[in-house]
Amino acid sequence: MFDEATVSESAAEARSASHQPDRWDLAVIGLGYVGLPLAQAAAAAGLRVVGLDLQQSLVDRLNAGRSHVDDLSDQDIAAMLGQGFAATTDETVISRSSAAVICVPTPLDDDNRPDLGAVTGAGRTISRNLRPGTLVVLESTTWPGTTEEVLRPILEASGLVAGRDFNLAYSPERIDPGNPTYGFRNTPKVVGGLTPDCRDRAAGFYSRMVERVVPVNGLAEAEMAKLLENTYRHVNIALVNEMAMFCDELGIDLWEAIGAAATKPFGFQAFRPGPGVGGHCIPVDPNYLSHRVRRLGYPFRFVELAQEVNERMPAYVVARITRMLNNRSRAVNGSGILLLGVTYKADIADERETPALPLARRLRTLGANLSYADPYVIEWKVAGTPVPRVTDLGQALAEADIAVLLQPHTAFDLGEIQNKAQLVLDTRGVLADSDTVERL
Repeated sequence: MFDEATVSESAAEARSASHQPDRWDLAVIGLGYVGLPLAQAAAAAGLRVVGLDLQQSLVDRLNAGRSHVDDLSDQDIAAMLGQGFAATTDETVISRSSAAVICVPTPLDDDNRPDLGAVTGAGRTISRNLRPGTLVVLESTTWPGTTEEVLRPILEASGLVAGRDFNLAYSPERIDPGNPTYGFRNTPKVVGGLTPDCRDRAAGFYSRMVERVVPVNGLAEAEMAKLLENTYRHVNIALVNEMAMFCDELGIDLWEAIGAAATKPFGFQAFRPGPGVGGHCIPVDPNYLSHRVRRLGYPFRFVELAQEVNERMPAYVVARITRMLNNRSRAVNGSGILLLGVTYKADIADERETPALPLARRLRTLGANLSYADPYVIEWKVAGTPVPRVTDLGQALAEADIAVLLQPHTAFDLGEIQNKAQLVLDTRGVLADSDTVERL
């Protein structure tokens, strides 16, 4: 997170190496799942790119050619370094950059309220180093109004005026970790500016690295676009999750119904149930919109209801596990329960907001003997206590009282899971119903 931490003298000296250029085209602030793909795309487009992050270990790792995100390999980082990219903790690189893009986390605090600490910290860092003519862009997801009402005053504490002395814009990140089809370059980039000139400057900047730029009238419209995208998914996932609950009681195969509905060539988009929502976007972003609406004096009922339904799913999965074991005259207490895939989506290592965590906590509270299998997660803890990781999947399936398929990683042999497990609860609808397999 970007805060008021001070860069150590030794780190600053290390970053002042003579191989760095006098000027950078772009300083990316925050080198995580959003910032690093942006830096890669910009470097590949021929821009001189520097990445700024407060984590010295992360900076050292990148400068050594090692990646820490799913979508970029060590070879990708090595290619970036060959194109002139460098990572640093030295904030003064901003003063030598034509553009600064903020890509820091925007989580929720302990009371589920937006936490803009990283954004405001990054803003203060830029303000200390801001120069006339700089383009400043916020990409972090946030509530509409943040760029103008929160970030702008921080930047103008430099004495420079947004829209006159420097350009200010917002462009929501659209990174989808693990997506094999859409990456940074071929995903349209929405851009809004404080003024038309700010918007046009930002649009021209992004057009150097993406195939299509989508300009909108203002900052708030661009901020709202991101929240609308994720709220749409959040609400529709909640819809099918609630349908999964009552279809089970009605004896209806919801998965078949979804497949049938999806044959309609217009007016329907298929969403599928699961054990809960995960990742940074879906469980978090709609709360930013709800927060903004509440400032008007009333709740955003769709979002709050969707949140209630989706947060209930881990408990519902535990109830289904309990029922399946009871039907075999077993209790959760003392049963061996194998969790298959503990990341928030398939085929990535990202564990942010994974529903596997609240699910595992509930099962442990009930006395289950937990283990897990995941090719992307070598160590996994629940409430600080390690969960045993299995390496021989076939043996683990045969020994567990029940296996719970949370993420259908392609590394898993679905036929082996179907045939070797004593019982399986399939929360992703990829196995066939049988005497030993139930789909959510």
